[in-house]
Amino acid sequence: MPNAILFMPDALSYLLTGKKICEYTIASTSQLLNPKTKKFEGELFEAMGVSPSIMPPLVIPGTIIGNLSESIAKECGLPPIPVIAVAGHDTASAVAAIPAENENFAYLSSGTWSLMGIEVREPIITNETFQLNYTNEGGVDGTTRFLKNITGMWLLEQCLKEWESKGMYYSYQEIVDLSSSVRGFHSVIDPDHPSFANPESMTHAMVEYCTQTGQKIPSDPADFTRCIFDSLALKYKNVLNDLQKVAPFKIEKLHVIGGGSQNKLLNQMTADAIGIPVVAGPSEATALGNVMMQAKGLRVVESLKEIREIIRNSVSPEVFIP
Repeated sequence: MPNAILFMPDALSYLLTGKKICEYTIASTSQLLNPKTKKFEGELFEAMGVSPSIMPPLVIPGTIIGNLSESIAKECGLPPIPVIAVAGHDTASAVAAIPAENENFAYLSSGTWSLMGIEVREPIITNETFQLNYTNEGGVDGTTRFLKNITGMWLLEQCLKEWESKGMYYSYQEIVDLSSSVRGFHSVIDPDHPSFANPESMTHAMVEYCTQTGQKIPSDPADFTRCIFDSLALKYKNVLNDLQKVAPFKIEKLHVIGGGSQNKLLNQMTADAIGIPVVAGPSEATALGNVMMQAKGLRVVESLKEIREIIRNSVSPEVFIP
């Protein structure tokens, strides 16, 4: 049975949450699709005693669904413009906007949560990818986004909240600059360790982790931030190494998109860790991908390749060399 399947919005997830089928839990209706056939998996419905007929038709990204209703158009001061299905959600839209020159890249959608993956023509479903907890999500133009979720800037965001409660306020750039003054790799954590999921105190959770693993204890905001950045860079390296083992091509670049792409220190640390160039930007990839998918729906552009060519000629991403 597929280990991960995502091709549509979670229209009926409230009906299915918690149903355990074939040794894993159905958390959303999107997990009821076969990533190879791109159709609903009848066996899963049979196991639940539910008819597949309850599911709405699948809609491919770039499809014109209809026009804006008259009442909404009037309220918004718009004509009855077309309503177009975009790439599915924020990460899917962001990946569509990656200014890649070819298919030999990995991507990192960097924000509160990070998602690292590759874009492939066929889903990658093996026992190895199941054990590594990778997923296959439907992409644009028949592609599949093979990826893994990673805890991202959540760690730092929670620390910043703690420091603010104590009267210590830092802008994002200030905290990045502060961490640059600290020598790296005094202590590292596993960003995905359960203790960092939602602790009452993120700094206390980090201290506990470092204590239990026999490492130097972070003592101030600069130490904590440097620990987080070092740990994320190493995590990205490990995940990228796993990706390369199963990727059908040699990964030549890592494209970092989203708000985290503006963190120059972490971008350089990541490039140093993974040993290949990091291409940072655009930071507003989700919005760009959304707009370009609407353009595709209107036949202004014809393909994902053309979308990326236009974006590549419209933005100036920063490249970090190891």
